[in-house]
Amino acid sequence: MANLTAKTAIITGANSGIGLEAAIGLARQGADVVLACRNPSKGSAAKTEIEQRAQAGTVTLMSLDLASFASIRSFANEVLDRYPNISILLNNAGIVARDRTVTVDGFEQTFGVNHLGHFLLTTLLLDRITTTPKARIVTVASHAHKFARTGLDFDDLQTEHGYKAMRVYGKSKLANIMFTHELARRIADTGATANSVHPGFVASNFGRNDPLGNLTMMLAKPFALSPAKGALTSIYVSSDPAVEGVNGKYFYKCAAVEPTSYGRDDSAARRLWDISKQLVASA
Repeated sequence: MANLTAKTAIITGANSGIGLEAAIGLARQGADVVLACRNPSKGSAAKTEIEQRAQAGTVTLMSLDLASFASIRSFANEVLDRYPNISILLNNAGIVARDRTVTVDGFEQTFGVNHLGHFLLTTLLLDRITTTPKARIVTVASHAHKFARTGLDFDDLQTEHGYKAMRVYGKSKLANIMFTHELARRIADTGATANSVHPGFVASNFGRNDPLGNLTMMLAKPFALSPAKGALTSIYVSSDPAVEGVNGKYFYKCAAVEPTSYGRDDSAARRLWDISKQLVASA
């Protein structure tokens, strides 16, 4: 294990599933783990479990709702006030919505949370991260990005037409990879790194608010990874010395693999960055 003593690690969606297991894994290595959670009671229960199972590091619970830009900005301000260094930012939280809904800021929910929320959070913390020695930004994407068979539709990023839950989820995961691709380019000279990961098919609370998603997960559960195994790649890319200096890669089973060609498209990644910057500034 790496020695993460006195290193701050921020994890979104850390109250259950992969995020909780990643928090335990990083705390066991001595990290000061910040649980960025939307639900206070679930976050508090997760904090207790992590402390009991990790028996190392420190665990701090902070409020963050990735569906609200106001909440993201408030969280970022509090983090910047409290932590002079940020060694790890693990953008782990993710949702899929059966029906099209919008965030409080008016953006399609899945794209808004999975991509725009993490885009805003990362960019708000970026100066602090890039001035922290050997800092790492890790974003949980998915092989589901392959559902976006024609890439992103820049004329309909909010999927106002033809909403299909898993296709929209796949596009949000492609956006995660494209965001990481461009972020890695932008921070290449800072000493910080940005990578994305596919955790594998994991038995978790994913889709818990969707009856069809719940049924699918129940049927597929015997073939799924445990959250602990699903978190291994996130922990590896966030902390392992073997990954130090590795930038702009997509990992699966603790090895760099290739995403689809859309995830490696430089011009499309830059375009997504510019549009995302405009969208988060306008709300």
